[in-house]
This record gives sequence, structure tokens and C-alpha cells, in this order.
Amino acid sequence: MIRIRAFRAVDDVEACNLYALEHMEILKIFGITKITTANNSWITNPNVYVILAERISDNYPVGGARIHLYHPEYPLPMDDAIKEFDPNVKNILAQHAANGGTSEICGLWNARSVAGWGIGTLFLARAGVAMCTQLPLNSMFVLCGGHTIGITLEKGFTIDERLGNKGTFYYPKEGLVATAGIINNVYDLKHAKDEDKKIIENLRANPEQKRTESTEKVTFDIEYRLNLNL
Repeated sequence: MIRIRAFRAVDDVEACNLYALEHMEILKIFGITKITTANNSWITNPNVYVILAERISDNYPVGGARIHLYHPEYPLPMDDAIKEFDPNVKNILAQHAANGGTSEICGLWNARSVAGWGIGTLFLARAGVAMCTQLPLNSMFVLCGGHTIGITLEKGFTIDERLGNKGTFYYPKEGLVATAGIINNVYDLKHAKDEDKKIIENLRANPEQKRTESTEKVTFDIEYRLNLNL
């Protein structure tokens, strides 16, 4: 069984260090050694919330993602990532911050041991969109790879064509294209796929629950612990 739990990064530094270690190992497999979302300064950032997937048998992480809340003293990872390509990103983020608060979901990964389970692209992504309504924000940004853009849009994001080349950049290295996405109103999932919208709304209504989840490859149980108790 897998547990997906949400917590403020500074409240569980040990878990964050394991997250960072496993995330970097996955990036190395793809030849990526420099990436803003893998900068471990987030562990001490009081504006970061972690969504961690871990084996219940030994509490070891098998996937993760993070939500960074916008703060002028703590730039969002995408600000650092793309400001050289599009300096306008800083103004766009600040405008959204002034309109109810904004955020970025980033650093999403899953271990090879659960490859094909949908831990990252399905279950952690849904959990992230679900739990964001507990936080002081109105919008959420994301930078995603070309192979995950379709799955990302199903969670309610739309391509933010104000940034880069109609929403695209070379990132995290030359030859890899990332796309900027946004949910303009996290309370309104009008762009989400019906199945994803239903599940996200259920997780919002019941952040502490156990679900049997299925993909084309596997069926397994997930214990969700998404209540931040703020």
C-alpha cells in the first residue's frame, strides 16, 4: 500500500532530505544534473508544502511533488528557471500574487520501482490540485515536459501562452521542451477532464481517505492524508 501525505516542508526535514535524494537520483538517470526544482533550498522555505508518496511498509518515499507559495523573498522555481528566456515571468507571477495569491506545483517525480503506476502524473498531481484550496492562493502554475503536457491539462491546467514561445521553453536543458501551464482559479476546475475533476473534488471533500486506484498496469490502495490542519 502507498500513502500520499501533505505537509509543510519545514515540519519534516528528514522526509524532505529523502525526497531530495531520491529525486536527484531520478534526474541523473535522464542526464539532468542542474535544475531549479532540485535546488534543496526549498527544504528550509516556510512557503513550501510537500506531497509525498511513500511505502507504508517502511515509510520510504517512492514519489513526490511540491507546492511553492509565491513570496517576494522566495522566488518560485519557474521564475529562476525561465527568467533568462522571458523576463516578463516576474511581472506575471507578481500580478497573480496580487490577485488572491499564486503558487507553483513542481519537483514531481516517482521512483523506478513504481514506474507505470501513475504515482506522479496521476495521483500526486491530483492530490496537489486537490489540496491547494487549503492554502492562501487563487492560481497555480506548472512547468511540465512535453510527454506529460496532455496529462497535466487533464487536471485543469491550460497552456499559458503569455510566457515563452506560446508557453514553451527549452528546459531543463537544450533539446528538452517544457510547457508553462496555469489554473487561473483553483476553485473552478472547468478545464479538467471529467474523471479527474470528480476525483479531485472528492479528495477536497475528504482529504483523509483510502482509495483503490487503478491504471492499465496495476491496481493498488492509496491512503491519502492531505489535511494540512492549518
